[in-house]
Amino acid sequence: MQIQIVDHPLAAVALTRLRDETTTRPAFRAALRDLSRHLVYEASRGLATRDVEIHTPMGPTTGTALGPERELPLLVPVLRAGLGMLDAALAVLPEARTGFIGLKRNEDTLQPDVYLDTVPTDLDGQPVMVLDPMLATAGSAIHACGSLRAANAGAITMICVLSAPEGIEALDASGLVDTHVTAAVDSHLDAVGYIVPGLGDAGDRQFGID
Repeated sequence: MQIQIVDHPLAAVALTRLRDETTTRPAFRAALRDLSRHLVYEASRGLATRDVEIHTPMGPTTGTALGPERELPLLVPVLRAGLGMLDAALAVLPEARTGFIGLKRNEDTLQPDVYLDTVPTDLDGQPVMVLDPMLATAGSAIHACGSLRAANAGAITMICVLSAPEGIEALDASGLVDTHVTAAVDSHLDAVGYIVPGLGDAGDRQFGID
């Protein structure tokens, strides 16, 4: 699994706003959108393109367009926290389709319980970008990406705001993901599976509902 850490001053500023416990809910959502746009932009560097013939005010030239729709990545936010990354991803890739996977962490087992899956049953090799702010234990990521592999996904890119070393190790060992894009790798997980220093619960800080 290739790991890409987005080391950019604007990304670092947005991440700092997310980490700060005094950041209000509206400001947290705005910072998440800002940072997600940086992450998706960087994750899009390898997308297929094609030549298009256009006319400028001065004459004809050859330009660039993204590949056909089936070669655009399917955007898959992992609900609920990943929903806050979707608008930013669609701003970068407005023609992309979206599927949703809804997972809720079982606080006793730290494993995901599934409550929604709208991904097509056969993706026919289409690439996928999975959106989830936190890669902690990787339980949710592994479940979501396993589901996508079963649906015949092409290259899978996991996009996270923050990652823990334990989560990266587990995701890499799963063999399910081709590329992992993140803004930072933090120190460790605490006893209940939260990233330290982290930013708290990304879902609660966006939506305010436990």
